[in-house]
Amino acid sequence: MKEFILTKQETERTILVGIITQAQNEAKANEYLDELAFLAETAGAEPVKKFLQRLEYPNPTTFVGAGKLQEIKTYIEENEIGLAIFDDDLTPKQLKNIEHELQVKILDRTSLILDIFAKRAQTAHAKSQVELAQYQYLLPRLTRLWTHLERQRGGIGMRGPGETQIETDRRIILDKIARLKVELKQIDKQKAIQRKNRGKMVRVALVGYTNVGKSTLMNLLSKSEVFAENKLFATLDTTVRKVIIDNLPFLLSDTVGFIRKLPTHLVESFKSTLDEVREADLLVHVVDISHPAFEEQIDIVNRTLHEVCDSADKPMIIVFNKTDAFSYIEKDADDLTPCTKENISLEELKTTWMAKMNDNCIFISAKEKQNIDELKEMLYNKVKEIHVTRFPYNDFLYQKYDDNDTSIEE
Repeated sequence: MKEFILTKQETERTILVGIITQAQNEAKANEYLDELAFLAETAGAEPVKKFLQRLEYPNPTTFVGAGKLQEIKTYIEENEIGLAIFDDDLTPKQLKNIEHELQVKILDRTSLILDIFAKRAQTAHAKSQVELAQYQYLLPRLTRLWTHLERQRGGIGMRGPGETQIETDRRIILDKIARLKVELKQIDKQKAIQRKNRGKMVRVALVGYTNVGKSTLMNLLSKSEVFAENKLFATLDTTVRKVIIDNLPFLLSDTVGFIRKLPTHLVESFKSTLDEVREADLLVHVVDISHPAFEEQIDIVNRTLHEVCDSADKPMIIVFNKTDAFSYIEKDADDLTPCTKENISLEELKTTWMAKMNDNCIFISAKEKQNIDELKEMLYNKVKEIHVTRFPYNDFLYQKYDDNDTSIEE
């Protein structure tokens, strides 16, 4: 069987292909290709060129038009390209036709994300989830992975119409999917027991788009060494740490990041990873304020949380991170054209969002450790509010001692 995802470590030169449609204008298509380039670099590839075509809808046979496909083929042949990555999911028919025409390895957005997930998975839980998602992706694409589909299965007790190799493989994969689902249910039960044993402490979950700095913030607050890297999906496994601010202990969890165009079956596979989010008492939504499309990223995270975690009613604070990387274009005094997003300063954003969120937001830089004390104070107040409501008898709160109190000596 052919490999259906990348597993090699060496850098592969790749091109990126996307389309401009009525639902996705040129600016949005370019933005998606930039994110696809970041995904490709995370997977170990080297993006060298982007191809965009304006179409009403993707070509059902080759995704892009015949002329664009020929242009891509010519570029591949002249520049020693070994990989082409498409920004949308390709059907088995499109994959087969594009591979036949271009004669290089073809990946779509889903298979690229799966490859990154496979490399990042560390625990048995994450590995099982990735394997399940891979098999679910592979199942409808078996026809292009086999070249000996007419081989019949024979032997005593197997006579009759026989079973083609592809039918055998489909049955094997369905069996593996069923087995993995059973394994994940068992792991989920174990994790549920672990969560139950954590006692009465308030639970806080860091959520957000991928690569916004959740793990860096987790390290700052918990004084631990959670893996953090400037790459997409650096964190796959949910990490839980005990954090103490002043006299108040609580549990802080770092969860997998979200992304645009995340495949449905991939979301389904990682639902159990988001149990920490479902059971959290407070959500801390971390946002990369320096990203030009941060508002869209906020909407994507909120929509995913609502669909997957049913967390619409949970209290939430927004932490705008990476203020050190924020930049804007100041307009000239005599420029009478309307302001765009690029012309809005950080101070204007602060005023707007603080008014919109009723002060349930804060602007920080986890990298430069700016405004971290203010964030801790906000977390302390929010967690204490939940804690006092749930445990009116002050369970688990540590005793405060005033350095100036000399009553003990007296």
